[in-house]
Amino acid sequence: MNGAPAALNAGEPSTVGGPGGAVTLVEGSTFCLSDRVGDVEPGTAHGLFYRDARVVSRWELRVDGQRPEPLSVLSPEAFTARFILRRPPRAGAADSTLLVVRERLVADGLRETVTLENLGREATAVALELHADADFVDLFAVKEGRAGHGRAEVLVTDNELLLNDRSDRARGLAVSSSEPPIVLPGSLSWRVVVPAGGRWQTEILAQPTTANQRVHLPLRPGEHYGSSEPGRKIEAWRDTATKLTTGDPLLTAVLQRTESDLGALQIHDSDREGRTFVAAGAPWFMTLFGRDSLLTAWMALPLDVGLALGTMQQLAEMQGQRMDPLTEEEPGRIMHEIRRGPSNSLVLGGEVYYGTVDATPLFVMLLAEARRWGASSEAVHALLPAADAALDWMTHFGDRDGDGFLEYQRATDRGLINQGWKDSFDGINDAVGHLAEAPIALCEVQGYQYAALLARADLAEEFGETAVATRLRDRASALRTKFAEAFWMPEKGWYAVALDRGKRRVDALTSNVGHCLWSGIVPDEHAAQLIAHLAKPEMDCGFGLRTLSSKMGAFNPMSYHNGSIWPHDTAIAVAGLLRYRHIPGAVELATRLADGLLDAAAAFGGRLPELFCGFPRSRFSAPVPYPTSCSPQAWASAAPLLLVRSFLGLDPDVPHRKLTVLPHLPRRWGRVELTDLRLGGAVIDLAVDGDHVVASDLPEDWRLITH
Repeated sequence: MNGAPAALNAGEPSTVGGPGGAVTLVEGSTFCLSDRVGDVEPGTAHGLFYRDARVVSRWELRVDGQRPEPLSVLSPEAFTARFILRRPPRAGAADSTLLVVRERLVADGLRETVTLENLGREATAVALELHADADFVDLFAVKEGRAGHGRAEVLVTDNELLLNDRSDRARGLAVSSSEPPIVLPGSLSWRVVVPAGGRWQTEILAQPTTANQRVHLPLRPGEHYGSSEPGRKIEAWRDTATKLTTGDPLLTAVLQRTESDLGALQIHDSDREGRTFVAAGAPWFMTLFGRDSLLTAWMALPLDVGLALGTMQQLAEMQGQRMDPLTEEEPGRIMHEIRRGPSNSLVLGGEVYYGTVDATPLFVMLLAEARRWGASSEAVHALLPAADAALDWMTHFGDRDGDGFLEYQRATDRGLINQGWKDSFDGINDAVGHLAEAPIALCEVQGYQYAALLARADLAEEFGETAVATRLRDRASALRTKFAEAFWMPEKGWYAVALDRGKRRVDALTSNVGHCLWSGIVPDEHAAQLIAHLAKPEMDCGFGLRTLSSKMGAFNPMSYHNGSIWPHDTAIAVAGLLRYRHIPGAVELATRLADGLLDAAAAFGGRLPELFCGFPRSRFSAPVPYPTSCSPQAWASAAPLLLVRSFLGLDPDVPHRKLTVLPHLPRRWGRVELTDLRLGGAVIDLAVDGDHVVASDLPEDWRLITH
């Protein structure tokens, strides 16, 4: 690229794993990647990342000069892990008698407690070394595999190793230990004698520094992870979030992991107490995203409406105000992502980049949906100006040629070429495999626009703007008709994935049409044909819905967007199918897709990754991992919640004091219970077994609708 920065997030990330894969720990916007020994290896994408910069690029433990042997990794929460290791057996010995445990906790830095336990019958001498370094490179450079060499200036004191960024002295790292080490440039070491049956322990801190001030680690010496600040935060989240249990142990375990991961991915705004929003996911997206955070908050509504409210409030404050081609900011536009790394000006032109076509209608959709789930009328009313600015953007900027459809085309060569959720450079192509030319109008984005118009109409009606509501519904109806005319391909039986610059139909069969079902823009006669095509093995691989049919020219089951499986995408398709549950085959396909996705979750230890390969289940009995997939990823973590909500037919309407439950539960799920479901001022318990629905503590003036 002749030295020019890569288009923002325009490629697949660098591989993060080694043998056995990487271990990812995350808390708020801080995260750590290591191997299964706990080492951060130089020359890899491993590291401790703080404020979008890698503040630890090497963190390797050596016992008697050797790498410890891994036994197990336990991660009870997303922000902590115990690496259980042993010293390699000495020459001539079959077994080791020295247990090595690294207990790591991430929270605005890193605390690692190293415990040596002698299981032998005589005292053992141990030489312990920790090699540490930092390169302070930008997250994007690591993500794209172009991190280069470190730039750390090394200072040594009696008890600490200090590392400073040579190019930006505002960044640094301090490494210290509770047991006094021998400190040399790049290492801390200890000479230890562990008595027979005894233990030795030290607590090591890695504290980032900014502007020569140490970041306060919210961790007290010796405290258990459960009583730490991250532990208290996750428990507070659990105390207020709805409890979900099912008769299927696998689904229940997946939902518990969902709750833990979403809690760890929450970012708390330090300037506004009580406001939380969700980061998109680890390792590369530990920041607020427009599309990802909005969709995650939508999926998480059964757990907590406050997450949606905080996400929208945060996005509204950064809503576009002016025209700026470098960041693609436009008045009313909801941003794509925020970054604070050292190179953000090179990649983004600033901290905030706006190049997304779908976040703006999704914002309006979520505002009305959050109101239905119990967000206060005052909070929602305060966000109406942002919703109206979003609608104005859709009319004046999103619709570039006045044809009623939302299109995108990047403003400069630095921006994303594709600006829908399939945002890789080759994500939008036709049946032969040719790339679409911008401006591009995506099918699912027109569905989002349709749903956004109806959403704002519902809010207008509630707040006494009946004329506005009527006008918006008329616009939505006209768009639905125009969409069918422009995108439907009767000779194929599915919607074009997009219209290109010449308004030609980009005719590939993709999972994007599942989003059209979700938004409700699809008439019944088209839905029946879509369901038939989505049910074929070309789309349903057995573990979820492929992003691209295997009969299309660009299909590759190992690609990022052209044949892989994305759990959030499959969950949205399931929600769409159950919206059309009256159409033959819809419930059956939804059930099959959900079953496949849960089986995939089991293969990934109960945590669905960002994506995995789209090979047919008949070929490989377990899903094949995608090598650069992020995990935990917010919308993948939240996808099981959307499955549960969709099969329950759960649709609260707090303003009208109605609770609709129209269940079509898969048989394997058994009884599904939601405890302490908060709907405005009401707190109810909901139990569904087959088609039998019980709603306890539902206020007397509410209506329960079950058929």
